Amino acid sequence: MNIDVVAALVMGLAGSGHCLAMCGGLAAAMGYQRSPMRLFWYNLGRIISYAIAGFIVAAAFFSISKVHANGLVYLRILAGIMMVLLGLYLFRWNRALLWLEKAGSYLWRYIQPLTQKLPAQKTSGYVFLAGMLWGWLPCGLVYSALTWAALSGDPFSGAGFMLLFGLGTFPAMFLTGVFSQKLATVLQSSSFRWIAGLLLIGYGIATLFIAAKQL
Repeated sequence: MNIDVVAALVMGLAGSGHCLAMCGGLAAAMGYQRSPMRLFWYNLGRIISYAIAGFIVAAAFFSISKVHANGLVYLRILAGIMMVLLGLYLFRWNRALLWLEKAGSYLWRYIQPLTQKLPAQKTSGYVFLAGMLWGWLPCGLVYSALTWAALSGDPFSGAGFMLLFGLGTFPAMFLTGVFSQKLATVLQSSSFRWIAGLLLIGYGIATLFIAAKQL
């Protein structure tokens, strides 16, 4: 299995508790968790936005491998560092990726007003659109995943990476909303955050070692 595929799923699953706190809280506030279909369409929209972001980022970095022979190796080093920072982020050391979320807030200034203009009726189409809009909410977890999407080599692979990342977050987001709040309690517990954080830090360090050998 390609290491980037593993990275996508690991990041999505490990960050499920963080997703529940952010996107899950929004879904609950808007009443989507009361309906399995609305929750499905909301999360589908969110994941599609991740895939679009992956396409854009991968397209932006596509030329690096053409210009510099070790361009992708340096990007992998960056991705490994971001994985370590993400692990610290899950430890609730928010400063680890706070600077990145502040950078993303500039784009969010233009998107956030659109969420207030959505019609009150919550049809599947509007719920899907709401999910797409909220998928651009500044999030260190998503931005860390995007550094890996940049490594993919082409825009469609970048979109595929972020699609897998989004699918990694989907089970917790959907099952918690539909079946039980006990799952949310487990995923947001300090024990789960420490296990997930240590896993990501270990994965990031291993990635740095692999990239260093390629230089």
